[in-house]
Amino acid sequence: MSKVSVQINKVYDLNEISKSVEFHFSQFDLYNKIKPEQKVLIKPNLLMKRTPEEFTTTHPYLVEAVIVELNKIGVKNIVVADSPGGMYTKQALKGIYDASGMTKVCEKYDNVELNFTTTFEDVHNENGKLVKSFPLITPVVNADFIIDVCKLKTHAMTGLSGGVKNLFGTIPGLTKPEFHWRFPEKEKFCNMLVDLCETVKPNFILVDAIHAMEGDGPSGGTKKECGLTIASDNPYELDLSLCHLIGVDSDKILTVKSSIERGLCCKTLEEIEFVGEELKPQNFEIPQDKTIDFVGHIPQPLKKISKVLIDKFFTSKPKIRTKECVGCGKCAESCPAKTISIIDRKAHIDYKNCISCFCCHEMCPIKVIDIKRSKLFKK
Repeated sequence: MSKVSVQINKVYDLNEISKSVEFHFSQFDLYNKIKPEQKVLIKPNLLMKRTPEEFTTTHPYLVEAVIVELNKIGVKNIVVADSPGGMYTKQALKGIYDASGMTKVCEKYDNVELNFTTTFEDVHNENGKLVKSFPLITPVVNADFIIDVCKLKTHAMTGLSGGVKNLFGTIPGLTKPEFHWRFPEKEKFCNMLVDLCETVKPNFILVDAIHAMEGDGPSGGTKKECGLTIASDNPYELDLSLCHLIGVDSDKILTVKSSIERGLCCKTLEEIEFVGEELKPQNFEIPQDKTIDFVGHIPQPLKKISKVLIDKFFTSKPKIRTKECVGCGKCAESCPAKTISIIDRKAHIDYKNCISCFCCHEMCPIKVIDIKRSKLFKK
């Protein structure tokens, strides 16, 4: 039987979080599984340049608590690495490491390195369903043991940002929009994420659900105080558990649905052994992006015009609050369809080519890009 470990952590207190991480490690026998000579990668969620108080990125205390436990094992080579949204450069990484608190934590330990290498390698996975080769950042390729330390958030495109979605940060910088462009449909995009997870194969997954994000995540939502840390050695069954926590059926989270269909995940929570505390549903506010797909039921002669009308009036789109836009260009930089232009220091979207991937919404540093929905689907 698979296992998921749950601990209560109401606040970001390093001592209390360290006790919880020690419990999580012991439940999965990591003190014996991890060897001192191994290269251990800690992969947090560092989406963008945000402080810990903005509840968008993995809190540095959780990363530090992992480092403390690895030091008990005697691990001499620990790397903290992520490829956030936008440019994958040393300067961009430094700004995000500094803002997120990772720099301050990692500088305390001689055996911990923050990754500034911006190279990557293609890694092949013959068992991939949609993608059989991914470009992965070098520290991922070189790691002997990968600890995926994600931040619990609802997500405008994938529904959930958990153990599987966090691994999208193993793909370098502006290569990410290429995958959005290749797989604009949500189901295929989420299937691609499962292929990626099967390629990276994280050894252990730890969730920062102390202060999570609900609503229009992964960057524009609101704080949800869950007061939990959660762990597993199976990313898919961990995410199945997170579906239960946020109050969403697992078939609505397409990464989880895909993993169940592939036999990578059990079908029900009853097949998971929960240890520690009880995992109770907390009913998150879910992104209100509703996908309408009833074109298949419309007579053939009317399908083309129906699709045009649905795309225009029913499909959610990003909407820029132009007056507040500062023209930084982050949205245009991250747009896979190259449909955003900066004109007179303001961002403008050409909706004819917009694929509604919401990369712009995700990467806007000042949160002036909203998700525009039909009035029919608003609460």
